[in-house]
Amino acid sequence: METKLGNPAPLGLIAFASTTWLLSLINAGLADEKGIVIVLAMALVFGGAVQLIAGIIAFMRGNTFPGVAFMAYGGFWISVVTFAKFFGGGAPAPMVGWYFFVWGVFSFYMWIATFRHNTALQLVFLALWITFMLLAGGEFMPILHTAGGYLGLVTAALAAYLSAAEIINGDYGRTVLPVGPYVPAAVPTRTDAGVKPRMAS
Repeated sequence: METKLGNPAPLGLIAFASTTWLLSLINAGLADEKGIVIVLAMALVFGGAVQLIAGIIAFMRGNTFPGVAFMAYGGFWISVVTFAKFFGGGAPAPMVGWYFFVWGVFSFYMWIATFRHNTALQLVFLALWITFMLLAGGEFMPILHTAGGYLGLVTAALAAYLSAAEIINGDYGRTVLPVGPYVPAAVPTRTDAGVKPRMAS
């Protein structure tokens, strides 16, 4: 009997969104830094392990983009916990800046890939790569770190909305929360009668 795997996107997205929200509260200066212990616990279990599971399921379903995204950002959160708790933190600011920068580069090309997906996902990754770049710069200019915290809150809210849309729309079998579906651009093709548009594949 064939086993049908469910859609892991709502789970992976809310795992990412909730952990990002908690850390961004601290980065934006809206929450006490002592609350980092809650963030790290969330990052290890929900943002980290649960996202990895969502990524594995996505790959098993043959979905490369969510598989890469959930596995990568699950690894990101586990690396944050590893750095903070197992290696004691305290790395030089330039290296922390480079850490955020490489995640910004990864998120940037993932954002390019979202141009073949819905608008909500495009906005999530647009906000995300800019957030990472702000956090990278924040290691040298504190105001950028704060800005990264606020944009991180926006990123988290967008990801949570997309999670809600994925599960609510899926269960209702219709669009309840719009996500702005990807619409292929028309590509001109030559025919005997001249040129006519066709939809890009």
